[in-house]
Amino acid sequence: MSSSVWFTTSGGARIAVRDWAPPAKAPLRGMVVLVHGLGEHSGRYESLAQRLISWGFAVRGYDHYGHGQSDGPRGGLDHDDRLLDDLAHVLNDTITRTAGDVPLILLGHSLGGLVAAHAVARERVKVDALVLSSPALDPGLSSFQKALVATLPRIVPNLRVDNGLALPYLSHDAGVVQAYREDPLCHRKVAARLARFIADAGAQTLQKAARWSVPTLLLWAGADRLVAPAGSRGFAAAAPKEVVRSREFEALYHELFNESPELAQPVFDALRYWLGVRYPQDVSAPMPVVA
Repeated sequence: MSSSVWFTTSGGARIAVRDWAPPAKAPLRGMVVLVHGLGEHSGRYESLAQRLISWGFAVRGYDHYGHGQSDGPRGGLDHDDRLLDDLAHVLNDTITRTAGDVPLILLGHSLGGLVAAHAVARERVKVDALVLSSPALDPGLSSFQKALVATLPRIVPNLRVDNGLALPYLSHDAGVVQAYREDPLCHRKVAARLARFIADAGAQTLQKAARWSVPTLLLWAGADRLVAPAGSRGFAAAAPKEVVRSREFEALYHELFNESPELAQPVFDALRYWLGVRYPQDVSAPMPVVA
């Protein structure tokens, strides 16, 4: 189970943070900071966090502004860089609490993958490694939607509409889809300002792929209907192969780590192998103070 703390931003908004700690005195291979997707919250990552803990990693997650238990209108942003500012704040706090003694790995899914990658691309954060799961590098907007995103944020930046996520394609596991539908902390809103951030940040991050320098594992779903797989394919093709290791899971839906067990196992295997190469199990460090 996780423990919760709160951050208060410079504007007075509260951001909910969850910490998952390994057993006391367990050798620690690193700290993983989870960044969740659009409409959801960090509490949905309990299963992934427990796996990471069993592999020797401490885990921290937080709810974006306008999501989960954090303040803000659902799906809204109070300024363009809110998501980047909050990520930087969480990471800086994490580094302080761990005294910078353990490797810091950033793991972002969907919108969270975009936020994580864009923060790295703009040098807003400094991490030892990056894991991207079905990142929203290409939201798959139609020409009409692109026109709206280019126009509405200037006129009504706080206008919120349905986010259009096709929930049946979250996962092949019907239980995952049902749990999402019934989760009171999940929502279906996106503001014009957030939509513009997604569209702009994806394109800007793709432009930086050829000069990528942070060790990265990029995993994406080939049958994704929530974000366009073309964004991940384009990033993988452009990025230096010695820096970015990538893999497409052709038959999987959007939530790679929440797929049905037989489909998700190769995803976990790929993540565990990549982490194992970078952070061998015989490397140990003191437990971080995160509570």
